[in-house]
Amino acid sequence: MDKKEVLAQYMPPAAAPIIAKWIDYFQCEFKISKNRSTKLGDYRHPFKGNGHKISVNNDLNPYAFLVTTVHEFAHLLTWNDHKNKVRPHGTEWKNNFKRMMKPFFDLEIFPADVNQGIVSYLNNPAASSCTDLRLARALKKYDVQEETLHVEQLPVNSVFTLKDGRKFQKGDRIRKRYRCTCLDNGKVYLFNPLAEVYAE
Repeated sequence: MDKKEVLAQYMPPAAAPIIAKWIDYFQCEFKISKNRSTKLGDYRHPFKGNGHKISVNNDLNPYAFLVTTVHEFAHLLTWNDHKNKVRPHGTEWKNNFKRMMKPFFDLEIFPADVNQGIVSYLNNPAASSCTDLRLARALKKYDVQEETLHVEQLPVNSVFTLKDGRKFQKGDRIRKRYRCTCLDNGKVYLFNPLAEVYAE
């Protein structure tokens, strides 16, 4: 199975030839990784004789996989242009991300809501990375649906469980997050509105 066929299993098939070309052009080691709860993808710059390395989680839906892949390639391009002299998600990275997104916009690969999420994300200099809520919410719609809820969908004071079995009671929203009390130890934690939980 060639590179394009493998990539087409994880992203919209029309995008696979472009990404395959980038992998060859930049001589990049591209790895499809197991789920990592702390990140969706990762870029490592050349070091001690090793070339560029990109990894992307294997459990992302096709649109999220592609957005994350382009996100990491924008880091690669920014490193080639500036090494580590600029901020990771600064203007240079944003400009590269915008340029690298263009072929996929031209091919109309993304559904309208994801397209709009990417455009609004790129026009929002305050957003530091792809944790932009509007974009994350649009991408989440295309996940395989399980019996999970997002914290924002639960009424205040309701009890929910995490995958690891810990129980929480939802409190009020503070700026962008919800204060939730862990019923196992009484500590208060701040939850992202899109955190996936199981209702009690």
